[in-house]
Amino acid sequence: MKILCHRGAWSFDVEKNSMAALKKAVALGYGFESDLRDYRGELVISHDIADENSPIAEEVFKVLSTPPPCRVNAYFAINIKADGLVVGLKSLIEKYSIKNYFVFDMSLPQMLSYRAAGLIFFTRQSEFEKIPLLYEDSAGIWLDSFISDDWINAELIQKHLNAGKKVCVVSPELHGRSPFELWAKLKLIDNPNLFLCTDLLTKAEEFFGGEKLED
Repeated sequence: MKILCHRGAWSFDVEKNSMAALKKAVALGYGFESDLRDYRGELVISHDIADENSPIAEEVFKVLSTPPPCRVNAYFAINIKADGLVVGLKSLIEKYSIKNYFVFDMSLPQMLSYRAAGLIFFTRQSEFEKIPLLYEDSAGIWLDSFISDDWINAELIQKHLNAGKKVCVVSPELHGRSPFELWAKLKLIDNPNLFLCTDLLTKAEEFFGGEKLED
């Protein structure tokens, strides 16, 4: 399994989505999830409405294009927070030859645009989106449980993996719940196409035996 740092590797909330947190994730040997918006014609990293303090997205791609040796297989899970980013994002991906990434969380019309542009996208499955949109064309599933994790089990995950999809599970602490029951299910699945997006990097390292993003 591959561990992704949610909004980078951070210790305090204020550090989330900062360049320091994203660089730290890379330095520690992990990929990360982060949020993409636009601000005054430039792509930036920001979960909420962007401003002049939002990190410039191109700087993130620069880091990923020249990683230390342990990061040659780095993944960037790109959470699309605004419409109309396709052209600019594709330009950055091609400019820096980024291969290990996926975009997700966009609206259906935007998902069609990303598909048409040939970008790697994940579709979503949750309690509210039981049938993932554009499943056949997606590279993977963003598996998110907003209320309860009971419906996520090894059989469901294995079904997606057997269909040739990558699966990224959103760790329950992102929604204010204990993650350990779900983590125990995930630990039984030995597959390099399974991802966990978590805030609890140190605890995840200990629980899963220090597994990092590697082939």
